[in-house]
Parts: sequence; C-alpha cells; structure tokens
Amino acid sequence: MDSMYKNPNEPIEARVRDLLSRMTLKEKIGQMTQIERTVATPSSITDLSIGSILSCGGSAPFENAMSSDWADMVDGFQKLALESRLGIPLIYGIDAVHGNNNVYGATIFPHNIGLGATRDVDLARRIGAATALEVKASGVHYTFAPCVAVCKDPRWGRCFESYSEDTEIVRKMTSFISGLQGQPPQGHKHGYPFVAGRENVIACAKHFVGDGGTYKGVNEGDTILSYEELEKIHMAPYLDCISQGVSTIMASYSSWNGHKLHADHFLLTEVLKEKLGFKGFLISDYEGIDQLCNPRGSDYRYCVSSAVNAGIDMVMVGVRFEQFIEDLTFLVESGEVPISRIDDAVERILRVKFVAGLFEFPLSDRSLLDTVGCEPHRDLAREAVRKSLVMLKNGKDCSKPFLPLDRNAKRILVTGTHVDNLGYQCGGWTKTAQGESGRITIGTTILDAVKATVGVETEVVYQQYPSKDTIEHNGISFAIIAVGEVSYAETSGDNSELRIPVDGAEIISLVADKIPTLVILISGRPLVLEPWLLEKTEAVVAAWLPGSEGQGITDVIFGSHDFKGQLPMTWFKRVEQLDQQQSDGVNSSEHLFPLGFGLSYN
Repeated sequence: MDSMYKNPNEPIEARVRDLLSRMTLKEKIGQMTQIERTVATPSSITDLSIGSILSCGGSAPFENAMSSDWADMVDGFQKLALESRLGIPLIYGIDAVHGNNNVYGATIFPHNIGLGATRDVDLARRIGAATALEVKASGVHYTFAPCVAVCKDPRWGRCFESYSEDTEIVRKMTSFISGLQGQPPQGHKHGYPFVAGRENVIACAKHFVGDGGTYKGVNEGDTILSYEELEKIHMAPYLDCISQGVSTIMASYSSWNGHKLHADHFLLTEVLKEKLGFKGFLISDYEGIDQLCNPRGSDYRYCVSSAVNAGIDMVMVGVRFEQFIEDLTFLVESGEVPISRIDDAVERILRVKFVAGLFEFPLSDRSLLDTVGCEPHRDLAREAVRKSLVMLKNGKDCSKPFLPLDRNAKRILVTGTHVDNLGYQCGGWTKTAQGESGRITIGTTILDAVKATVGVETEVVYQQYPSKDTIEHNGISFAIIAVGEVSYAETSGDNSELRIPVDGAEIISLVADKIPTLVILISGRPLVLEPWLLEKTEAVVAAWLPGSEGQGITDVIFGSHDFKGQLPMTWFKRVEQLDQQQSDGVNSSEHLFPLGFGLSYN
C-alpha cells in the first residue's frame, strides 16, 4: 500500500492522479492500446503495459472452448499484466451482444430486434444481468454492448442489432446497461462510469453516432442529416446510457455528412465529452482508425493523429500494435498530439479500471461458472422469446383463427430450412462473428421444442425439404414451416432485396397448397412477404433471431401463452418504398404492417 493508487480506501480520482503521475509515456500509450488475443505475447503485455486485449468474433482459445477455458486464458494474460512495472490490470473485451455468445454452452438470448418487439424494459435489464454473470464467469471484464442504433433502413446488415426504428423504444431498452453494470445509486455523479461489483461487467454503448441512419442502409456508410435531426433521432439513446453510468462508448465506422466519425472532433469531444458530460472512455471500432485514409491504413500515422486528436481514448488496434505505439509516440514527441490529450485518455481508461474493481479483483471468479447456461438463464431466454414473437396473421378468415395449434393433433408436418437449425435460429454473432449453420452450441431447436410439446399420441413428421408423397399424405392435420435468413453480420448482411431465400419460399408454396400452414419467419429484419404467401398460409409469425431457447416459440403457438410482441420496425410492402421514406418512415398507408402491429389470441 506504499502507492496511493493501490489503496482501495482512497477516492478513485486521487488514485487515478497518483497512478498517472508515475507513468512513463510508453506506459500511457500502452494503456491506450487494445490488441487481438492472437498477437498478445508475454513481452507485449508486461513490457509495453498493454491496456486491453480483445477477442474478435470467433477468436476463442480453441474450438468449443467452455467458460472455464476462457477464464484460464484471460487469467493467464492478466497475470502477465500484473507483472508489469506498475501492475496495471488489463481489461479483456468481447462481443457478448445476446448472451456470452462466443462461448460454447452459454445462454443465447434473442437479438436486440426481438427484444425491441417486447418493449419490456425490465426484461432487458434482467437479460443484461444474466449476460454479465456468464461473461464474468469466463474471466472477461468488458462487453461491446449494447448497440443503441436507431435502424432506419432494414437493408442494413446490422438491423438485428438495433432494438427499433423508433428512438423512444431504443431509449427504453437501454435498461440493458443497468443489467450489465448494475444500477447506479441515487446521487451518482452524472456521466461518471459505474460498475456495481464482481458480478457486473463494463458495458459499451455503440456506435456513436448515426450508424443506423446511413444512406440506403449501407453498413459503415454516410448518415446525411442536420445536426438537429442527428441529435433528436440517433443521439438521444446515448443520454440514457450516460445517465446510467455507461463506462465506455464506441465510435462508429460510419460518416456524418461525409465526415468519418472516428475523426470527428466536434461530435466525439465537443458534443459527447463536453456537452453530454461523458467521463468514461471512448473506444474505436476494430481497425476503425485505419479507414481514415485511402487506401485503408496506408498513412497510419495520419490515422492515429486524426483519431486520437478527435477524442478516441482507446484504440482497438487489432494486430499492428507495434506500429501504433511507434507512431503515437512520434506524434506526442513531435507535438502533433499534445500530452494533455494523452493524459486525458489515460485518466479515462484508469478511471474505468478503478470503477470496475480490477485493481482489487483482477482474476476470474470461478464460483460464477455454475451460472453459465443455467436453468434460470435459459428460462429467462425462453420468456424473452415468448414476448418477442409477433403474430402477423391468424386465419384466412378473421372469425376462424388458426392459432393456437392443437398439441394433440394426430399427425403434423414440421419442415423448412430453419426448423432444426440452431445456428440460423441464433443468427450472427454466435460462436463466430458471422454465425454458423447447424447445432453450434447447446440449445433447443423449433423441431426439438415441437416434439417436447405435443401429446404422446401425436406423430411429428420432420423433413427439411418435404417430399411430394409427404405433402399429399392426407393424414396431416397442419404444417409448421420455419424459414428465413442464413446467419450474417455487418457488411455481409447488407441486402438490397430482402427476400425470403428461394428454398424457403418454395417450401411454403408447395406445402401451403395442400396443408393448413403456419409460417415462422426467422430473420433479423422484416422481409418481403409476397401477396401469394399471405393468401396461401393460415398464419404467419415473425420470430426474429430467437437464440438458443426454441421452446419459447412452442409455448405461444400451442397456446400456453399469448402473443405479446409488437413490431419494432415498419413492415414494408416493397423494397422500393425504402428509398422513398424520409426520416419519419414510409407513408403509413403504404406499408404492409405498421410499427407496433401485433395480433394476439384475445
């Protein structure tokens, strides 16, 4: 305890100042550097005082590594950090965006678009708290979540990461942060980061700002708006995040009126830090600063100077950390980046580390391992699935509803590309960044759930692609078809057509001609629903990307629970409408289903 910064009884700001006063320039720049785990060597961590390590999507210790394996890896890195001259613990970060989704066996919750359909503020908070426990069990301190984008165009490949096209819905769902970090006490200093204790994690509101408003929904594109509109539509959720003590905020890859956010001093410093009073640290996106020159990363020193001077505190460098450290050192020594800017960045980073209790409890808490994929968490995910489902149609004739289904029907057909595919059910950011097909983790598919729900006398006929013989077998009471999008994330998800993939549409057409049919749509956004599809089918349910607990779907379609979900986005008729819409959405008379639409049994 000879150093004030090591004394937990001292005020945090005094500890920050004391530690900063002892640091060399090399150690300060090390703290501003976040590197990918694959390039983290003992010497880089200990000698360079690296501030943070991350796992990109899919960057695991090994295939299907369990939470205990992750904890072993993170603790190994942390022990090296504690051996550095000043013993500053590092922060390990991960994209845990719908549960601890990189880790085999973790509970996978519905993606944000599904949570937006619930409108349930307390549910979002409870999911945040459950996610924090499972993340912390893996030794990880920091999740790059939540995404508080207001998605104005479903063609955007990150639409499923947005709670809604409606700013007010997004604002409500930021309660997720109080689940992750804990609830700040009354009188908590505005803008000051907050982490309640060892069962909580550092959160990150992203991507500041306007990521969901780009022209034609192009990922990392340009949001063309006045400042007043940007503030009203896209910045508003950050006020709620800051008031909950969000510890970090991530800059967006996108541009505002042609200016890259990663180099926008006005928005990052004058607005976010000065006007809104944010006191945590501002982190770049992965290699986000590389995009500040053309060709990407070619004039790296310029990229570093532009981003750091604009207000980026920690740079998610990824791999080329030696180059980053060398260039930033040169920029400080030459006066191009003032030392006051470095000190401000490092103060913010240290503040979050002290707030998060990393100096007192740097290593993982193995007592939390029992929470991973535990029954209460899976029950919570199942509840979230139930509440997220939106019934778009029920019966060809309104007076004769088709749902709920009869669980004691003699024979039912369960079919479609998504009915027994846990990977597609979970979507992107599951196991890897893009997601994968198949039984990629522990969970319940829709087929599993149907089999567990129906009566003992009921015969469940499963074929992914139903044969002509099966369809024409007149003993089938009804069909459940699940189709939708394959998994994707970010730019690979940008989609200008938004059609149900052809194999899915064909299955619906073949089956619904002969058998009364429920269609369950698994997708990260509204898709074109052709008039023939709506005419042929008895019922249509939007299930979004529900995650690992498929029984949430059967709970509702068989009538144990009612439908509660309401559309978080307007459901357009034709993609061409998306080009006509202004910031307030499509003309209400022209859409298929309005924002907030959702049928129920009552």
